[in-house]
Amino acid sequence: MPDPADRRLSSYVFDLPEACIAQRPVEPRHAARLLMVGPHDGPPEGCHHSQVWDLADSLRPGDLLVVNDTRVLRARLQVQRPSGGRAELLVLEPRGDDLWLCLARPAKRLRPGQQVLLQAPSQPPQTLTVVGEDPATGGRLVRFPPGHGDAASLEPLLQRYGEVPLPPYIQEHDPADSERYQTRFASRPGAVAAPTAGLHLSDALLARLQDRGVERASVTLHVGLGTFRPLEEDDLTDLRLHQEWVELRPELVAAVEACQRRGGRVIAVGTTSVRSLEGVAALHGGCLQPHCGPVDLVIQPGFRFAVVQGMLTNFHLPRSSLLLLVSALIGRERLLKLYGLARDDGYRFFSYGDAMWIPPEAVLPDALAPG
Repeated sequence: MPDPADRRLSSYVFDLPEACIAQRPVEPRHAARLLMVGPHDGPPEGCHHSQVWDLADSLRPGDLLVVNDTRVLRARLQVQRPSGGRAELLVLEPRGDDLWLCLARPAKRLRPGQQVLLQAPSQPPQTLTVVGEDPATGGRLVRFPPGHGDAASLEPLLQRYGEVPLPPYIQEHDPADSERYQTRFASRPGAVAAPTAGLHLSDALLARLQDRGVERASVTLHVGLGTFRPLEEDDLTDLRLHQEWVELRPELVAAVEACQRRGGRVIAVGTTSVRSLEGVAALHGGCLQPHCGPVDLVIQPGFRFAVVQGMLTNFHLPRSSLLLLVSALIGRERLLKLYGLARDDGYRFFSYGDAMWIPPEAVLPDALAPG
């Protein structure tokens, strides 16, 4: 019987001292700690402790690892207002005709019709125009110079003027972030936040997995701020989420089908890979098909997974849609107990933190689609 508490946002809260929030990543990438969840029919606290490097020992030849190949843009920009004051823009998404939706700080000082100067050391100023406001986000629509209408064309400008937009809970910044806050397989520009579970996969670990016979395939979901935004309404019954742009290519569909035919397991690296696979499958009656466009699937306890059988994930913010998603796999109460164990054992939380491995045997039977 469904637990009514699963539909209350207030049920997805846990205590976390500030000291548990990772400020810097460990090196090498695969040296992060790994909480390995035990079988679903074991004790709720069943788990053991390892390192991400040992993930290879839990995967089998013929398994398929699905990663998100999005690349984080250097999307944080410094501009000068007409008054001479400073402001900051965070580039979010294209809106056509060289217009980009940006979060602005201070937003009230950036009014439609203003021109601002984009500035960076050793770079000539560039003029940007604030065209309008976006009521849904409180952001600003900003026109960039001609020829900067999509992420691929805008990225060279951002490389010269921008900074990596680390999450606000990371207070320590380092020049290495421009490389370290990218996965090793990041190839398609467009994100403003990293698919953080993928940050743990080093070149050495990827090679080890390949040698073991584990296949790899890629989806593209450009992670936006909405992914990490805390939810607000306590009643989750009619929860709606922001849309996310997903590209799921024919070669991924073929890789999943081949994995299923040979009896392998489809393992998602991170919640973005889960949302991509399950969101597209939900649009097509539970079957994957190539897709390029928005998805807005809500995954919370009671959801039945049509594709994903296990996942590697980080430790997420309370009251977030990501916490709901992982709860759908293993159960909310168990997840919160495991989070408490991880906290008490010194695991590091959030983007630069440690990881959790949810093998197929840990997934609730009721969370899997029949057949």
